[in-house]
Amino acid sequence: MKNASLFFIVVTIFLVGCISLKRGPNKAYNQVKEHNLTFDAIIVPGIPYDGKNWDTVMKARVIWSWILYKNGVTKNIIYSGSAVYSPYYESKVMGLYAEQLGIPKEHIFYDTIAKHSTENVFYSYLVAKQNGFKRIALTTDPFQSALLQGYTRTKMSTPVYHMPFVIDSLKVYNNITPSIDPEPARKKDFVSITNQEPAFKRFMGTMGGDIDWSQYKDKILPPL
Repeated sequence: MKNASLFFIVVTIFLVGCISLKRGPNKAYNQVKEHNLTFDAIIVPGIPYDGKNWDTVMKARVIWSWILYKNGVTKNIIYSGSAVYSPYYESKVMGLYAEQLGIPKEHIFYDTIAKHSTENVFYSYLVAKQNGFKRIALTTDPFQSALLQGYTRTKMSTPVYHMPFVIDSLKVYNNITPSIDPEPARKKDFVSITNQEPAFKRFMGTMGGDIDWSQYKDKILPPL
């Protein structure tokens, strides 16, 4: 209970503080190390995959999740993302790379529904709840993390700690280039979201407009 109380105190301090995109990642990670915090799971939002190679953003997000796992900061990882702009489930592609980096399958979980960043958090939070995870964090790039701070603060009853990747920590892994067979991540009968929805509807989806809140009081997810 003492550790749980400390966890929520630190999360609250972080959420109400104003942390710049430049200094924020280091400060957030230093708080985790200083207080010896651990998480039941981290949320990693996806990004489109071209069927050949992961791009720099996906690489950074996956390697950051691997660093946090191997350093004992998190016990599990929730990769999030549907097949949105390309015929590959973003979450499953990241999971395949994570396995190549050495993360055991049993510690990898998936949200294959999310099409937008707000949905990444929404559906991953539900995955966490379904699996009994109590302490969770969002681990993505600093820019996306900053954009989602207000959303996680107002829409989730349980605090979601923001721990964006620290660029300096990733530099030593620039030469890591695992290879995967992406076929297990391919979606059958794929149709790009650009051929399904006009630009304005996609924008509203990014703002969380496609989420069904009908079963959640005050449009807030319940505690984990």
